[in-house]
Amino acid sequence: MTIGIPRETYPGERRVALVPAAVAPLVKAGHEVVIEPGAGVAAGFPDEEYTDKGAKAAGSRADVFGAADVVLQVHAGGSNRQAGAADYPLMKAGQTIIAFLDPLTTKEATEALARTGVSAFSMELMPRITRAQSMDALSSMATIAGYKAVLMSAMELPRMFPMMMTAAGTIAPAHVFVVGAGVAGLQAIASARKLGAKVEAYDVRPAVKEQIHSLGAKFVELPLEAGDAEDKGGYAKAQDESFYRRQRDMMLKVVAASDVVITTAAIPGKKAPVLVTAEMVKGMAPGSVIVDLAAERGGNCELTRADERVVEHGVTILGPTNLASTVPYHASQMYSKNITTFLAHLVKDGAIRTGTDDEIVRETLVAHGGRVVRDI
Repeated sequence: MTIGIPRETYPGERRVALVPAAVAPLVKAGHEVVIEPGAGVAAGFPDEEYTDKGAKAAGSRADVFGAADVVLQVHAGGSNRQAGAADYPLMKAGQTIIAFLDPLTTKEATEALARTGVSAFSMELMPRITRAQSMDALSSMATIAGYKAVLMSAMELPRMFPMMMTAAGTIAPAHVFVVGAGVAGLQAIASARKLGAKVEAYDVRPAVKEQIHSLGAKFVELPLEAGDAEDKGGYAKAQDESFYRRQRDMMLKVVAASDVVITTAAIPGKKAPVLVTAEMVKGMAPGSVIVDLAAERGGNCELTRADERVVEHGVTILGPTNLASTVPYHASQMYSKNITTFLAHLVKDGAIRTGTDDEIVRETLVAHGGRVVRDI
């Protein structure tokens, strides 16, 4: 097959779907790799590195889509609603698109993508099962987001993270509170601990208490009953508003005593629950920092504005939406591994599988044969 790698057009995106190191194995397997000029430059991968590994440089973006049987992207379809629509006329029936597509919240864009006749697989719908772990791009990118959230908060905080014994006196460690102990939350805990902070964390899923403790953080006990706190994929399930209201009441003192609050509670395809109210922000000490990793879904903090730096009551609130792109070299490396492993799983007898007998194929296939085939 011919595998095409176009340059990303999503605003501010610096990642690339395939890194040079992944080209040689594909070529060895009998595939041809065609890349749009400049596709990997922003991530730190010049065109020469791709061609040295056996890829061919296309003359234009249209040439990539025209030649490719399979197109690998970071953002396509609903995940790149504005700029991505320009690619639809370049696509052709029978072609395969693999990328983040955001199908759960962008029905119209998904339908437009389906009308091109492509078979579209959405990376964010990868089931959280053991044999799909190496294909789980959401977890890979969440790892980076958790790490960068801590670095951002450390840069904003007007105090240092670690405890220090100096001739000028003892400096107390910063207090960091992480809300949500999924992949991003656990990475945030680990990163904050490495910087020397005192870390507390909370999650509605009691099962993660042991993981929090294993990273050297304290699990915040809130006497709340959360029925069905975890879905079959391991994600925290959305609760009703009365639960969130009681949770906010109990978190009030913990938030007020924290120098940094990092929130990570995002439910795929749904608005993020509000966990930190404006009143709770008002109770925090001036100079405190909130990093809201659910900003793209509306935010866990009532005052969050996506991709903006907000200061209220002396508290800085950051709402980044694409942190993985700020570490494009390693983010691309991780994503490339996820997507090529997935591609290898899809290929059988020289063709892309679109049957529903395999759970990974069934869950990720969004469009095929000119229509949307996934219930969104």
